[in-house]
Amino acid sequence: MTDTDATVVVHPSKQALADAAAARLVVALVDAQNTRGTAHVSLTGGSMGSEIVRSLAAEPARSAVDWGAVHVWWGDERYLPAGDADRNDTQNDDAGLAGLGLDPAHVHRVPGPDATESAEEAADSYAAALREHGTGAFDVMVLGVGPDGHVASLFPHHPAAATTGTPTVAVHESPKPPPDRVSLTRECLERSREVWFLVAGSDKADAVRRGVHGSPFAETPAAHVHGEDRTLWLVDADAASDLG
Repeated sequence: MTDTDATVVVHPSKQALADAAAARLVVALVDAQNTRGTAHVSLTGGSMGSEIVRSLAAEPARSAVDWGAVHVWWGDERYLPAGDADRNDTQNDDAGLAGLGLDPAHVHRVPGPDATESAEEAADSYAAALREHGTGAFDVMVLGVGPDGHVASLFPHHPAAATTGTPTVAVHESPKPPPDRVSLTRECLERSREVWFLVAGSDKADAVRRGVHGSPFAETPAAHVHGEDRTLWLVDADAASDLG
């Protein structure tokens, strides 16, 4: 990936980033619904994943969205029981997702060990949901980036990151806890009209530099995920400090 393949938008603070991204997401969802009738967005975990949801819940323009016609997915999930505080969807719910007026049938959660026998079974179940309820392309894929350059649960030098031929993969021995996860594959992440990397903090600056300017996939998976129409790096000033 080179810096001509993506648009970098720098915001002065983490809060400004979250608020601007939430407003941008409202517009993207309205545009998708006007064009296709429904909208499919994939969310992310981590602090920024919850911050954009919190800002979205407080965004006055959110009323322009028909939330009953929005399908919500996640780029990855920790293989933990439903409602566990460390799950991405639980953190998003607590940040305000549950109060947006979504149709529960359109909130597609990755099953945990309370509903499946293994992360592989959970990955298969999530893939089946994508086939049944997806449209072949997400309208917006919101992703965080780790300091190591990982995206979703595709970690540098981890064998699961290179999985092809399937939309989902079970991840074991994750370098960060918990060890078991379910992730969309790179192929599936890229079935998105727009990919947004949402990154804040100086500890992410090197990963942002490698993601924007280029780095081998094995070292920086985030550098190799692109949207079909557009790829955006939405970052705060601290995360952009190594871009030059």
